[in-house]
Amino acid sequence: MSKVFLALQTLEETRAIIEAILEDNPSATVENQPAMVKISAENKLIIKAETVSQKIGRDWDPQELQLVLISLAGNVDEDYDHFTIYWEN
Repeated sequence: MSKVFLALQTLEETRAIIEAILEDNPSATVENQPAMVKISAENKLIIKAETVSQKIGRDWDPQELQLVLISLAGNVDEDYDHFTIYWEN
């Protein structure tokens, strides 16, 4: 198995995204670093627009992730309802 990861800026608006990621990916791990949060998981991380929208109280477009994204490792599949980072087996 290979780990995928997502590094996000440590900002107030990022908190809800992190909560949503952890809700939808219970095996994900979080590493807090200065000015960023790194979230990693085995093979796949999915960020669901519906879950983030519930956390922030408004519609959320997965493209908004680009505003707080620092780096990622993995292939990306992005649609109107999700942003997924994965490694193919």
